[in-house]
Amino acid sequence: MAFTSPLSPAAATAPPLPLRRLATTRTSALPPLSVDFPPSAVAITTSVAALAITTITLTDPDRRRRQQSEQLGVPAADDKAVVRDYFNNVGFDRWRKIYSESTDGVNKVQLDIRLGHSKTVDNAIQMLKDGDTLSGVTVCDAGCGTGSLSIPLAREGAIVSASDISAAMVSEAEANARAALSQEGVAMPKFEVKDLESLDGKYDTVVCLDVLIHYPQEKAEGMIAHLASLAERRLVLSFAPKTFYFNLLKRIGELFPGPSKATRAYLHAERDVERALAKVGWTVRKRGFINTQFYFANLIEAVPVGSET
Repeated sequence: MAFTSPLSPAAATAPPLPLRRLATTRTSALPPLSVDFPPSAVAITTSVAALAITTITLTDPDRRRRQQSEQLGVPAADDKAVVRDYFNNVGFDRWRKIYSESTDGVNKVQLDIRLGHSKTVDNAIQMLKDGDTLSGVTVCDAGCGTGSLSIPLAREGAIVSASDISAAMVSEAEANARAALSQEGVAMPKFEVKDLESLDGKYDTVVCLDVLIHYPQEKAEGMIAHLASLAERRLVLSFAPKTFYFNLLKRIGELFPGPSKATRAYLHAERDVERALAKVGWTVRKRGFINTQFYFANLIEAVPVGSET
């Protein structure tokens, strides 16, 4: 998840917080915000807060979403169509550049978002391995993007089914996987163009990283339930946290970039995600928090109730 924020550069180089768990519940608490945000960041944020709040109250919060919908020529209420068109067109070029390894034409913000996403991928793999092997484990990478998770999972020996709503992203992921894995003697991921709600089958593990940010809570809740129905043992999700502080930073960022700079962004409260999981009989077993200067994400592993240990 990415948006412009006034955090200090120190946050961009800080390592991701360790994934911890309590001895009794195997669930760890998110650290207090003061741990992750240096005093300089708080001071800068405070100095602009009054102006930002005043400006936000005078700004239509859906203005940027309407602008983007008009630009893409799709209904404003159709989040799925907006996401599909964005990532097949202007968004594809933007995010392919962010997710690549090249630094040509990549600005500071994009490099920082690349770092944040990479930390999320690394932590997700750590969460999945948990001291064990992934060899032969079936994994659904829902919203695979350019293959940044699918490729390392295949290297770990997992049997990967990867999908994305964007045909352009899937094509790029396939090309990246062929280039990276063809000489390594590992099973190639199976790629297909599908949105989250169209996925079917059964998998040991379902992973969905940095996708829920594109959908409002009422739609994300149904997507979470559907993803859980595909997983036999584990569901790993990352999402942009919805707190007053992060919401303020997001809204400040929305005041500046044009509508084509990023797709519409939705933050999700951790309690809402947990409530959606609880409705279908799942509970959070492990959790972590990843942040850089321009990227923030909660990372959770959910399991069926009764299988927490």
